[in-house]
Amino acid sequence: MTELRVLVHAPRGRDASVVRDVIRPAHVTEVCETPGGLLAALESGAAAAVITEEALGEPVLVHGLRRWLAHQPPWSDFPFVVLASRQVGPRPAGAVATLHGLGNVILLERPLNAETLASAADAAVRARRRQYITREHLDEISRARTEVEQLNAALEQRIEARTRELATANNRLMKEIAERERAQAALTQGQKMEAIGRLTGGIAHDFNNLLHVVNMNLELISLYAREEKVKPVVERAKSAARRGAKLTGQLLSFARNQSLVPRLTNVNKLLLGMRDLLEISAGSLVTVTLDLCEDQASIVVDASQLEMAVLNLAVNSRDAMPEGGTLTISTCGRLDTDLDGQMPRGDYVVVSVSDTGPGIPPAVLSKVFDPFFTTKPLGHGTGLGLSQVYGFARQSGGLAFIRSELGRGTSVELCFPAAHLQAPELAEPPAAAPLPQGEKLRRILVVEDDADVRRVIVECLGLIGYTVIEAANGAEGLAAIAQDKPDLMVVDYAMPDMTGAEVISKAREMVGEFPVILATGYADMAAVERLAGKPAILRKPFDINSLGSAVAAALTAQHAGTRRSLSAA
Repeated sequence: MTELRVLVHAPRGRDASVVRDVIRPAHVTEVCETPGGLLAALESGAAAAVITEEALGEPVLVHGLRRWLAHQPPWSDFPFVVLASRQVGPRPAGAVATLHGLGNVILLERPLNAETLASAADAAVRARRRQYITREHLDEISRARTEVEQLNAALEQRIEARTRELATANNRLMKEIAERERAQAALTQGQKMEAIGRLTGGIAHDFNNLLHVVNMNLELISLYAREEKVKPVVERAKSAARRGAKLTGQLLSFARNQSLVPRLTNVNKLLLGMRDLLEISAGSLVTVTLDLCEDQASIVVDASQLEMAVLNLAVNSRDAMPEGGTLTISTCGRLDTDLDGQMPRGDYVVVSVSDTGPGIPPAVLSKVFDPFFTTKPLGHGTGLGLSQVYGFARQSGGLAFIRSELGRGTSVELCFPAAHLQAPELAEPPAAAPLPQGEKLRRILVVEDDADVRRVIVECLGLIGYTVIEAANGAEGLAAIAQDKPDLMVVDYAMPDMTGAEVISKAREMVGEFPVILATGYADMAAVERLAGKPAILRKPFDINSLGSAVAAALTAQHAGTRRSLSAA
């Protein structure tokens, strides 16, 4: 093998052949005649080299050996056996430096016996073998290190990929948690508002009945009393009752129990008609701007309640700008949107009321739709304005949003499902027909569970000139109808045994069509229409004139319908 051979370079006499003959029995030996041949053989590989000292006197060989030795791999320490001449005195410094430059040197002085030379060659070859073993170990370690590096790289890639997967999963989980928390908060808020709404609706219903009794008894007092000094007292009391009725309307609107009469409404025309009222309500320091969309902005709502909601928001904006500012009321359409995930996808009309006030702090913003919550001083607000707006929007099938930024103002948006029809021009309701003579011949049934309310309605109808029979609940009313069909029935909506709509439905099953008036402060209009069609609605609290006009109109309409039927026959 090339790496196990022993190289011999002895340029004088028979030294090379003698050395070769001594070493050859144990090792592969190659004689190199020239310095170039020795250097070339070293490049090819060898276990050791035997060189005579006088050969090291050649500069070409010395420089070549130094270059080769300088480029040895880290595991290599090539052994040299140098056959030195006997010296008289110390060696010259240059010769010593040359020997040291070779590094791993076995120095043998001549003359020497064959065994010494053979032993030195054996030692050099063994040393070189150990170096080869070291090289193999280093190669194994290098290969192992390369494998470890590859494994580490693969592991790092897997760790990085897994980390990305975990980060993605964590982000998804955090989003789901945030969505769940938002949904839970919305559910909690909805449940709270629903519970408060039910309580508020019940209180408002009873309060409305009380106001109704007060208002109509005041009407009776004004009719019975002859003294002029009684009239201003009655008027002050009626004014207070009207303010109470307005508050009741706000409570019922918040509770989503108000009796709404939805109809196709052009929002832009409604707002243009309110301009003067809005400017008066906003005051001289506030500039009112209408920014209305060019498209048809038609929705199905109770127009009067929409006016009240917009006016309520305008007043709130005015109060937020005591030093003056700009109030902007705008309309626009949102096409095929889901309203931030809170309403089904569809087309919506948005009414926005925006101001340039100081804005609402984030900590307060989430509470503004809560009932009785207000930032105004005590006695300057009921805290029902925005909750009324919110309740009206929800009851109308829409939604209310509020957005605010400190220093940049506040905007409230009312979003309603768009109606893709042309809204008709609003016509004035026809005047009530005058009461015909001999009205005592017309029998009217009053069905009302509240005794005080029933008594005052009965008395007022009797005062107008009708014959009146009364019933305290739905069952008694149906029994009276079965005994003798009345000419007209006035029935309350909210009663304990059955609703007014159910009474109307059962009564028509018994005796067929006849005029009815549903008297109520609030009603589930969908349930009413499902059971009783579209009866005349008389909102509580009402006065004697409203009651008389409604009854006269219903009787006149029924009489006209009868005449048309006879003519057709």
